[in-house]
Amino acid sequence: MNKATPAAIAILRQATALKPKRKKISDGLLPSAAHLKQNPNSDHNTGLAVDLTHDPVNGIDCVDIYNRFKSDGRVKYLIFQGKIWSKDKGDKKYTGTNQHNKHLHISIKDESANDTSPWFGWLNQPKPIYALLASMTIAPIKKAYPVLPCTCCKLHPNK
Repeated sequence: MNKATPAAIAILRQATALKPKRKKISDGLLPSAAHLKQNPNSDHNTGLAVDLTHDPVNGIDCVDIYNRFKSDGRVKYLIFQGKIWSKDKGDKKYTGTNQHNKHLHISIKDESANDTSPWFGWLNQPKPIYALLASMTIAPIKKAYPVLPCTCCKLHPNK
């Protein structure tokens, strides 16, 4: 497994610097062992993908970001709310098991792996202290998609 690319890390850090109160519960960069097994071809495996938590209340509205990132030449494809977009195919129905309702999946083109220029150029620049704090944030590991607990009886523990 590779490490996360500078561009993928930059997306999360820039989002946090711009909107420091944003939720990060569904953020992800590198895959866990379970995610590797579930999706061996994921761009998370090469460090070229990032999941950004959808948190419109605190300023990270992935509906808006999904639409704006379509015009960013660094983006390979996007997945959000049951849709997958790429420049070649446009918007299509996403048929994967995780519909990406809680986060936006952003896959980055190989040639843009080291591009840390602003991803959220339409937003104001962050306050310097927020940019500093975001730069010190540890990058999250991609979690495997949760397996829902059994609801057939009361014998199985809810985790």
